[in-house]
Amino acid sequence: MPEVANKNQNIPVRAVILAGGSGSRLWPLSRKQIPKQFLCLSGEETMLIATINRVAPPCSTDEVIIVSSSQHASGEAYHLLQPYQVITEPVGKNTAPAIALAAAYLQRQNPDIDPIMVILPADHIIQDVAAFHQVLEQAIAAASAGYLVTFGILPTHAETGFGYIKAVSENSNALPENSFAVAGFTEKPDLKTAQSYLEQGGYYWNSGMFVWKTSSILAAFKKYLPEIDTILNDLVSEANNNLTFQEAVNKYFAQMPNISIDYGVLEKIVAEQGKLLVIPANMQWNDVGSWDAVYEISDKDSSGNVTQGNVLALDCKNNLIKTNSRLVAAVGVDDICVVETQDAVLIAKRGDTQRVKEIVDELHKRNIQEGQLHLKVSRPWGSYTVLENQAGFKIKRIVVNPGSSLSLQSHQHRSEHWVVVSGTATVSCNGETIIVTKNQSTYIPVGEKHRLENRGKIPVHLIEVQVGEYVEEDDIERFDDAYNRSKI
Repeated sequence: MPEVANKNQNIPVRAVILAGGSGSRLWPLSRKQIPKQFLCLSGEETMLIATINRVAPPCSTDEVIIVSSSQHASGEAYHLLQPYQVITEPVGKNTAPAIALAAAYLQRQNPDIDPIMVILPADHIIQDVAAFHQVLEQAIAAASAGYLVTFGILPTHAETGFGYIKAVSENSNALPENSFAVAGFTEKPDLKTAQSYLEQGGYYWNSGMFVWKTSSILAAFKKYLPEIDTILNDLVSEANNNLTFQEAVNKYFAQMPNISIDYGVLEKIVAEQGKLLVIPANMQWNDVGSWDAVYEISDKDSSGNVTQGNVLALDCKNNLIKTNSRLVAAVGVDDICVVETQDAVLIAKRGDTQRVKEIVDELHKRNIQEGQLHLKVSRPWGSYTVLENQAGFKIKRIVVNPGSSLSLQSHQHRSEHWVVVSGTATVSCNGETIIVTKNQSTYIPVGEKHRLENRGKIPVHLIEVQVGEYVEEDDIERFDDAYNRSKI
């Protein structure tokens, strides 16, 4: 067995943040276009920013790598991702391909060094940051010696929403401090099985946090997922010739298998009794996978209620009531979750909020917009808010930031009428450019190429009236775009 590296070894450490998830169980606040990792669920920071800040040191925030989806990177989360190095996935392919991309990117950045990768999901809350850093230091020391390391969270109750890691019962003297060899993985168990794990001991919640050398995980991909290794080689070869790394990702990533790192690599290492370790961690961790989890981590009043926003609760106990726009009043109700946004209200029994995903699946099946977008939608150039949406027309309030512009685009099924409320808009339509100021309006016919710009110093506010048989967001054909978006 290799010896554990000492703390003085100067191996660079890089954080890789996985931020491509959908967070569907936290609907209606978390939606496809702006999922939970980009929201503030605890404190004043988004979960993504809290994750980045938590890992520094030893990982410098200006060297963080974020793996996200192209939809997030060019949509509502654009401004949150801009300060960082971002690799975007054209399609979702689970954790193994995402981690493989990050490893290949790090190796290509500087082939002469072999950095340690700290893999962290962007949507976890860790309240005991000091405990996190202690475990992280132990994991980095083990990874520097060639081990692959995962964090196992000490379970506090029988939980059916998490996967479990089983540790070998005793720590061999040859292993790093506070670590155990992994004996196996279990997917989300039923309640009876979870209770037995809690009673037996030696089982830990699978946190999805990993630490290893770049070379170690790439060697594991080559051995256990050779199809990913082959695609990576083609991708990097193309990136070294005539494409950027992201362009090569866009070309090859769809060929990747849809598989998790646990199933595709780690379970196979365990089967061969390889160098996979688990370090038990007690850091007040929560993956915030449901509204029940939000209730658990939130401050409660003397009646056990968690209330956020404009809430009036009389004779109520042990509820989560969260409002974003309207007054929510409750009388004599216990053990429920109520979450209100401008366009949707969720009501669920506490303890049953994992089923919110079923609601989201049904919304998607019926192609109902509330499953994907909020009424106010952020864009790289500003934002729009839907004020009215009826058959044959839609009314929006649009804000274009100074120096920003919408794409050169056209619509096949709708015309648009723009009334400027404040600021000065530059409008290009059918090869002509005009200036539209406050109290002035302009008209964009169906099918005409057009662009809206703000060349001024203050935001442009305008009201847009769309008229047509089809007024949904996917009726956009882009011809030129500063943010490299396709249809959004």
